[in-house]
Amino acid sequence: MESLVESFLPQGSSDKRTLEDAFDHCRHQGMRLSRQRRMVLDLLWREASHLSARDIFEKLNQQGRRIGHTSVYQNLEALQSAGVIECLDRASGRLYGYRNDPHSHLTCLETGVIEDLDVKLPDELLREIERRTGFNIESYTLQLNGRPRIATGASSPVPLP
Repeated sequence: MESLVESFLPQGSSDKRTLEDAFDHCRHQGMRLSRQRRMVLDLLWREASHLSARDIFEKLNQQGRRIGHTSVYQNLEALQSAGVIECLDRASGRLYGYRNDPHSHLTCLETGVIEDLDVKLPDELLREIERRTGFNIESYTLQLNGRPRIATGASSPVPLP
């Protein structure tokens, strides 16, 4: 059986989707690729992090790429509804990310930074959950929260194979 550590993949290791793939996904969904929609997607791919609508609005306008609040919100909603981007609901508001594939998140309790993780749970654990609940597991995500080891006084992180 593969251990959980062996089945853990660092951020982005299985995510090969490019910005052009996102454009293709939009076209396949019948979405128009307006200038504003391209700007929002381009920023999400360049930042490769989780941003609020306000962050996106401010970053685009700081770059001289004029876009209104309403356009940002409408485009984010359309892209999320079409499955092009992800939306995370947090107590502080919604955050948007460029990944739309099934993946998990690790949130730093010190900074609020969210890391994307590819985690594969052991098949035996999934079968046990199915047995106990009577559900067939089709997909899953994990939400992990923690503090850097340095902040907790624990030993340094061990690199994964």
